[in-house]
Amino acid sequence: MPNDPYENHDASLPEPVREHLGQQLRSAYNVEAEKPDYLGDPGLPPQFTPQLRRLEGRLKAHDTGREAVEGALQDILRELPAKS
Repeated sequence: MPNDPYENHDASLPEPVREHLGQQLRSAYNVEAEKPDYLGDPGLPPQFTPQLRRLEGRLKAHDTGREAVEGALQDILRELPAKS
């Protein structure tokens, strides 16, 4: 990967875009399967399973972390003295 100081390699796509691309990927790689992982999902080749599990884990960790930060901030705000 070239070293481009103007390119942000850490940028993530917004969730609606990720959802749409995930749906497109699943439909593009539709294969025969006994049963999909989720109702309505097409079957996916088994070689995608590890990547999908990692992605699910990262999304769950992100949501859990966000909820923890929200809870901590709410606790801090409740402890602040009321403005007079």
